[in-house]
Amino acid sequence: MLRSLYVKDFAIVGEAEISFDSGLTVVTGETGAGKSLLVDALLLLAGNRAEANLVRHGCERAELSAEFDLGKREDLLAWLRNEELDDEGACQLRRVIRSEGTSRAWINGRPVTLIQMKALGERLIEIHGQHEHQALLERNQQLALLDAFGAHGEALLAVQTLAREWRGVVTRIKDISGGEDHAERIEWLSHQVQELDAHALTAPALAELEESHRRLANSGQLLQGCAGLADLLDGDSEFSISRLISRAHSESLRLAALDPALEPLGQLLDAARIHVDESVDSLGRYQSALDLDPERYAELDAQLAKLHELSRKHRVGMADLHEHGAALRGELESLRGAGAQLASLEQERGQLQDRYGTAAKKLGKARLDAAEKLGTAVGDLLGDLGMAGGRFGVELETIHSGEPELNGTERCEFMVSANPGQPLRALRKVASGGELSRISLAIEVAALGLDDVGTMVFDEVDAGIGGAVAEVVGQKLRRLGSQRQVLCVTHLAQVAAQGHAHLQVSKSANGDSTETRINRLDDKSRRDEIARMLGGIEITRETLAHAKQMLQVAQSTP
Repeated sequence: MLRSLYVKDFAIVGEAEISFDSGLTVVTGETGAGKSLLVDALLLLAGNRAEANLVRHGCERAELSAEFDLGKREDLLAWLRNEELDDEGACQLRRVIRSEGTSRAWINGRPVTLIQMKALGERLIEIHGQHEHQALLERNQQLALLDAFGAHGEALLAVQTLAREWRGVVTRIKDISGGEDHAERIEWLSHQVQELDAHALTAPALAELEESHRRLANSGQLLQGCAGLADLLDGDSEFSISRLISRAHSESLRLAALDPALEPLGQLLDAARIHVDESVDSLGRYQSALDLDPERYAELDAQLAKLHELSRKHRVGMADLHEHGAALRGELESLRGAGAQLASLEQERGQLQDRYGTAAKKLGKARLDAAEKLGTAVGDLLGDLGMAGGRFGVELETIHSGEPELNGTERCEFMVSANPGQPLRALRKVASGGELSRISLAIEVAALGLDDVGTMVFDEVDAGIGGAVAEVVGQKLRRLGSQRQVLCVTHLAQVAAQGHAHLQVSKSANGDSTETRINRLDDKSRRDEIARMLGGIEITRETLAHAKQMLQVAQSTP
């Protein structure tokens, strides 16, 4: 449950720290004082998106934090451990919103995403807004509420899982079969694979081809260059390198005879003469091996041209054609072997459809039972809420779509008769604003306490009612407060009097600034606040006495 809430520079709240107890805590105040700011703060701490205008004017950022007592909620403790956010059973949510519109979030002092904060917030707080009853007009929402009332979570999950698995198998069948283009795809792939097998080369083979082509393309220039180089090294000219080195070698030997210090020079020149001779021999072998075959050149040129053509056709580099061909061959083999796969998948689809039918039938039966119970529970509450003789029912319609639906085989329609003697008709067609508000409240009260959420927040859900009906609403919220922690923003004295604790929101102007304050009321100030809500401009002794009596009667109820 919620232990404390701290807000700073949030909207028109400068700074406030509020502690909460178990039971029903009511929040009241003048219109426009900012009663719903507490709800807004909790919504943000539960992961809702933030806007820059929530930061107090003139401030750089707004700061919100809340502490929760998890008690023995092992599911929440396990969630925190799984997310590596546990801190010896503590649970603190913190949010900072900057004036430029950015925000950051923390759980137990560790930075988290809004998705994580929302996942935890949904398990901690359940918030009912003042306009939430409009959602009851949507049939999907009605079905979701019926499932929540009937605790169908496990049965619904089984149905949804099987429906998703069925759709996955159908998608695989379509992918493998290729629809009407199956045969055409096989024929096209066969041609492409045959062509690539004939021409595509591995990377080393391609490199060798390109080298051979380049050598043949330049064979004339290579032959001419080699002849000139051979002549330079060992030609008939007296200035060939071989003859010059021989003469230098002879001269070095003559000089070494005069001075032995020159003997190394002779050795070097002798080695140079040997290297030149080897170079001449190597050049001769290259010339002999040099291929001048124009037909071979034309053949290699055509082969490269074909590879360039395939590269453009398949939009891959020439070096990647071989690997691309292997990929196409794999697809071709897969399609050719699709018959066995399709038979297996068709069998799996049939099995999933049968299992889905069984699970959907089980869910449908549970929905029928829950629909009857919800209709009775809400119908009984309508009389208490000022709609004497009103009736409520839940109509289920079977869907015949021919394939598994995620939400089962039923559509849901809430039916209502607001007055005695009138037939049940669709809620979205007949309920007025005031009736819809009361019907919504009756449904909420009937479904309250069915989940594990420890803190429930009601933001003026009592709008559009008053008098004895308001007192009944307050009693039911107080009774709920004996099971859960309940926070209720209200403008009705009859509801406020039922609270176990009372917070007052007030607004004051100081020069050019406006500030909201939140105070916990004692018995006397609480009587005065109830009297203000009951009375008009002047609060009389009779009004104060009435307020005191309302509180005494309410507090005599556990």
